[in-house]
Amino acid sequence: MFQFFKRVKTVVNSELNSMLDKAEDPVKMLDQFMRDMENDIREAESAVAKQIANEKMLKRKFDDAQALVDKRMKQAEQAIETGNEDLARRALEDKNSQQEQAEQLQASWEKAKSDADSLREKLDEMKKEYQQMKLKKDSLKARAESAKTRTKMNRTMSGIGGDESRKGFERMEEKVLQHEAEAETSEDMSQASRSLDDEFEALEKNGVDDELAALKKKMGKE
Repeated sequence: MFQFFKRVKTVVNSELNSMLDKAEDPVKMLDQFMRDMENDIREAESAVAKQIANEKMLKRKFDDAQALVDKRMKQAEQAIETGNEDLARRALEDKNSQQEQAEQLQASWEKAKSDADSLREKLDEMKKEYQQMKLKKDSLKARAESAKTRTKMNRTMSGIGGDESRKGFERMEEKVLQHEAEAETSEDMSQASRSLDDEFEALEKNGVDDELAALKKKMGKE
């Protein structure tokens, strides 16, 4: 577990490159890395708690054994003072037996304490590394989001003026030119039609004038 956690820094750096190559989402992967590290820390905390509990249990047994050693020594002294050597001898024998157990318990307790201290140090290192990785994750997430935004903007901008858009604009331009040409043609035809009507109107007006002149001549009104 501890070895796995210590490999996280190297794994994260290498995975960041590979995830980009595989089109994986860096933000999601970073969050997953952090969750994995959080699980490792919880497991480490549980292991440290068990080791500390074991250390305290051995310390209590050692203290009890040492207390019994001291008690048997005092009892042996008391027995000698009262002249009871047999009782003193039995007290010393039990004291020696308890002393042997106390020494074994002391060795076990000191080993457990050393292991607990070592685990606590490793746990502290894990938490420090976690905090460092958390800060790095926040920075990497911001960079990843920025890169995604830039990529999206670049793709959008590259689409502007592309072949499809350009051809579309050209088609619309042709349609506008066509409409303009049709409008001009319509105006020319309308103008031509009006000119023709004017000529016939003038012609008709000239006919009336001639008829009026003839009528006046006939009536001697010239």
